[in-house]
Amino acid sequence: MAFSELSIGGTEGSTVSGLATKIVSGRAAAYTLLASESGALVLLDLAAQTVTLPTPVAGLQYEFQVTTAATGQKVLTNVVATQFLNGAVTVGTIATASAGGFAANGTTIASLSMSGTTTGGLIGSRFKVKAISATVWAIEGFLMGSGTVITPFATT
Repeated sequence: MAFSELSIGGTEGSTVSGLATKIVSGRAAAYTLLASESGALVLLDLAAQTVTLPTPVAGLQYEFQVTTAATGQKVLTNVVATQFLNGAVTVGTIATASAGGFAANGTTIASLSMSGTTTGGLIGSRFKVKAISATVWAIEGFLMGSGTVITPFATT
């Protein structure tokens, strides 16, 4: 990313102007993100799509936005047996204006799956992951679904 101006210190604080977020879209139904794509907004633009995170290196981060309603969207760690998600997401419904919070424990949870209904994945669902160690991705977000919401997290 290039920037057009950097101002450090002063009474206004530090600022950087001219930055743009990289957009990752139009990928295959199954693909692995690259470490070089860290900081990108990843568009989940296929109804059925599996995105694999790269091996975690502390500081790598990705943001995800659903742009096509899910029928089977999944984001999972690179090595399900030894890399995990830690954090929480809220799954809300539009029709009943209800929501549920669901946690990933950082020791067994390796994926987030969205069905477009009870586990979220409607257009507008959004979440972030950030590597906090060599084995753990922190996760936070808000998913839109329908019906009685259930956890989107799984061990596989």
